[in-house]
Amino acid sequence: MGDGNPDSNTKAQAVRDYLAAHPRAKDRAVAEALSNEISQFSADYVGVVRRRKKKSKRRERRQPKARRSGARSAWSAKFPRHSLEKALRIPSAILEQNAGRECSPKEAAVFLGLGSPHGPFMVEVSSAIKFGLLTRPGTARIAITELAKKILRPQDSDEELSGLRQAAVKAPDIAEVYSHYRGENLPDDKFFDNALVDNFEIPQDKLSEFKAVFFETLTKANLLQEHDGKYRVIDAALDIEPPGEKTQRLKKLEKSVTLEAGDTCFVMMPFQSPHGDYYTQIYEPAIKKAGLRPVRADHTIFGTGKIMNQVWSGIKGAKVLLAELTTKNPNVFYELGLAHALTKPVVLVSANEDDVPFDLHYIRVIYYNQTDPFWGNKLMEKVAENVLSAIKNPEEAIFEGGTAET
Repeated sequence: MGDGNPDSNTKAQAVRDYLAAHPRAKDRAVAEALSNEISQFSADYVGVVRRRKKKSKRRERRQPKARRSGARSAWSAKFPRHSLEKALRIPSAILEQNAGRECSPKEAAVFLGLGSPHGPFMVEVSSAIKFGLLTRPGTARIAITELAKKILRPQDSDEELSGLRQAAVKAPDIAEVYSHYRGENLPDDKFFDNALVDNFEIPQDKLSEFKAVFFETLTKANLLQEHDGKYRVIDAALDIEPPGEKTQRLKKLEKSVTLEAGDTCFVMMPFQSPHGDYYTQIYEPAIKKAGLRPVRADHTIFGTGKIMNQVWSGIKGAKVLLAELTTKNPNVFYELGLAHALTKPVVLVSANEDDVPFDLHYIRVIYYNQTDPFWGNKLMEKVAENVLSAIKNPEEAIFEGGTAET
């Protein structure tokens, strides 16, 4: 630790070594024990390393189990085994050759020119059910849904796309991953794989299969946009919640984190209109919706005194922070640098990808589109979710000198 300026990997290893010798030590005690004039540690940073260590152990335990289970684990996968386009094959056959009436799986197999409903055929039926395209009205009976008819027999140009998107966000696992990343760029492969295994519990041996189904499905539903080698997940929220209501995802996130009375979210943003107005219109209500107290660094909030001293105190005392990066405001980036130096989790927001520095691209960034008539409500929901997500999974929202650990 005494060689000058240890990088993030060295710091993380120091924490792991200390935890190996003192497994029951509190995060704050570990930070105090390791901090010196060369390198500073925070309790938040220690907590991130501790959680990563636990996740790594869980992943190691899961991998041998997945290898032993073989085909059995494939059958128990929650996500559909076929993409949305492939899952439309059976509903289409029933609609075209049986006028959309319910039938037995055997009859549906005949419609497709198959002799009998063998194993792979029934897996395809299961995929269609998970997308909401088929239903089981009775024993050994299947029927197409109104959603499938909406896609296959649309009445106008918008109906098919609307139906495809509804089906995509119905499917288990796909819906959760979509909701998590909507309005954001997907992480690079390595970090995306880690998130799928650690946060969404996709089996390690099913990663390739899941990703193929996920990408094909979102592409079919026009929910992915590729640019500059990145994939942006389109926020096409189908049901906009009223400002006072909470989505199921937000309620689920609330149950997964522990908040104390007075926990704050410090907001770093320009004060000039129009972006300065977003504080009262969007960010303040979003943070309150997440259960934290919003604080912004201006004289209205802090009153008189040395503003930077108060900014420093606000950043240090915050549970999580939010940074509006649009317009590349120098004060925002200065405050963001202080937050990153303290290894604080920060929710990044921008209307323009060019305003996000390259070395922050691996951190989750919410992108909003002001030409979308519902952009304000979408952004409010997304900010509320990401504030809690940053507390639950701080490794996705903490800067580590440009090199994220795995």
